[in-house]
Amino acid sequence: MRRSPQSQRWIWVAVTGYRATYQEEGESARERERARESFEKSKEESYVAADMDLRSELLKSIWYGFTALDVEKSGKVSKSQLKVLSHNLCTVLAIPHDPVALEEHFRDDDDGPVSSQGYMPYLNKYILDKVEDGCFVKEQVDELCWTLTAKKNYKPEKDNKNNLPGKDAFRLWCLFNFLSEDKYPLVMVPDEVEYLLKKMCMAMSVELNCVELEDFISQDAVQQNGFTVWSFLEMMNSGKLTRGINQEITSMAIEEVYREIVGDVLKEGYLWKKGQLRRNWKERWFTLRPSILSYYTTEERKDCQGNIPLDKNCFVDVLPDRDGKRCMFCLKTLSKTYEMSASDTKQRQEWTAAIQTAIRLHSEGKTSLHKDLKLKRREQREQRERRRLAKEEELQRLRALQEEKERKLAELELLKEAQRQAQALLEHDELRRRKQHEEMQAALEVQLREAEESRASMQAEMVLKEEEAARQRKRIKELEAMQESLEEALQQEIKARQDEEVFRYAQTGLLTEEEEKMKALMALQEEQEEYILKTQREKQELRQEMENKSRALEEAQRQLEEVRANRYRVDQDVVAAQRKLRQASTNVKHWNVQMNRLMRPIGPGGMSPYTVPDKRLDIHTHSSSRLNEFPNTLTTCCLLFL
Repeated sequence: MRRSPQSQRWIWVAVTGYRATYQEEGESARERERARESFEKSKEESYVAADMDLRSELLKSIWYGFTALDVEKSGKVSKSQLKVLSHNLCTVLAIPHDPVALEEHFRDDDDGPVSSQGYMPYLNKYILDKVEDGCFVKEQVDELCWTLTAKKNYKPEKDNKNNLPGKDAFRLWCLFNFLSEDKYPLVMVPDEVEYLLKKMCMAMSVELNCVELEDFISQDAVQQNGFTVWSFLEMMNSGKLTRGINQEITSMAIEEVYREIVGDVLKEGYLWKKGQLRRNWKERWFTLRPSILSYYTTEERKDCQGNIPLDKNCFVDVLPDRDGKRCMFCLKTLSKTYEMSASDTKQRQEWTAAIQTAIRLHSEGKTSLHKDLKLKRREQREQRERRRLAKEEELQRLRALQEEKERKLAELELLKEAQRQAQALLEHDELRRRKQHEEMQAALEVQLREAEESRASMQAEMVLKEEEAARQRKRIKELEAMQESLEEALQQEIKARQDEEVFRYAQTGLLTEEEEKMKALMALQEEQEEYILKTQREKQELRQEMENKSRALEEAQRQLEEVRANRYRVDQDVVAAQRKLRQASTNVKHWNVQMNRLMRPIGPGGMSPYTVPDKRLDIHTHSSSRLNEFPNTLTTCCLLFL
């Protein structure tokens, strides 16, 4: 079921979202400023960084207002309180308020209030993204958030005469927010506190009581986390740092420092200004900011008489004294030149330097001198911290080296003591060795005498052994000669066996070759026998053919006899036959060639068997040639018959 709108709705808000968002925005702004490649790009990035700085400053104030509404410090704020806070923020920021968007962002569902990311996304999307610089008064936003947080957290002692007025406490709160670190909960490091107090003391023309400040800084909570705004206001209300100073002077100093740091006022004071139309001199109260130089009738700054915009095209120059005015200088813009006169040379120098600083800041796209100085001080602190850490590391390294040195010295002392003990042991061993040497020398003398006595007996034995050795040497020589002869015979036998092996290998090769040749010869013989058998069969066939042709020849001869008998009867046809014969002679020749080819048998290998060099074949060759002539005769007879 959906909850009724009248039910109390609590919204979970992750305060850490403030921290992450702020740190991410601040880091991206600083990275963009460091990454500029040209002047124009740097200028554009500086404007973006200015917007991010404005958002971060607004978030610091809003954070105090939000935490003031979180009574139980549980990260929860009721929806009705968020509505009131959002409406008031939209009012002071001069943007339209959209309550429907808040209802939509924190709408209920079946599981209860839904806000996975808390109030921060709504604040960014519907409020801060619509903020335009110059369309609202930052001091009104600070007053709203101060009113919310002061009711809960700022509770000075009522009977304390040194309590700061509410306006001064508010300005110190704004100064604290400006100089605090970019992380939540907001704290201010002791260096920034000392810087702020020194600025206030300079405005009051007094010296800072460093003893009381160091006592307060030495507290454990301050050393660990830094100053919170409430501990800072408590220290200021204690009166220890402003002891003996009038409250009005303190308030004036706080206002001056507030205008300088928070209000971006580089310098204020009276100057004589020469008019543009009447050209007369009038004393005006001038207020210098990074982008504009304003002048008023009095120092209350109620009626502004004019504004001089500053840009990179402006410059300031010192003028010589004239028209009864001294310590003159001029500010030149593209359209006008403003002549002014200071009270003394020091004031002129301060004003010209301040105006040049304002022009430089504007040309670099920076909106606040003290923001730039704060970043530089932060970088210096980080450098000091890095140097301190490096120094501590160096000291630790030196301590380690010193400990190592002491350890080595102790080891050296131990080694010396061990060396002394070893020396004593060596001396004791030396005495013992000397005693043993003397005893050994006496024993050796006894042994020497015994050795000399045995030497004589040994010499006699040596003579006998030399004779035996001579005999043995002779025997050895004989054995060596016999060994040499045996080795020579062995070598000859080895050589003979090697030669025999070579001959055997050669004989084996010859036998193999002979066997291969025998196989080739047998194959050739078989081929010759087959060829002879084939030739004999062909001869038999040829002989049979010759017999057939002989019988045919005999038949032809018989017919020839018959033809000759009839020759006389066909003489009258000879003339016609001759004519026909001439016509057919050409064909007959062609037929004869073909007949000769057909009648010649083809032998194996493309060779005629009649070419075999055999005397028995000569007869067949002669008979074949006679047979070749027979068709021609037969053809002629046939033609004659026709």
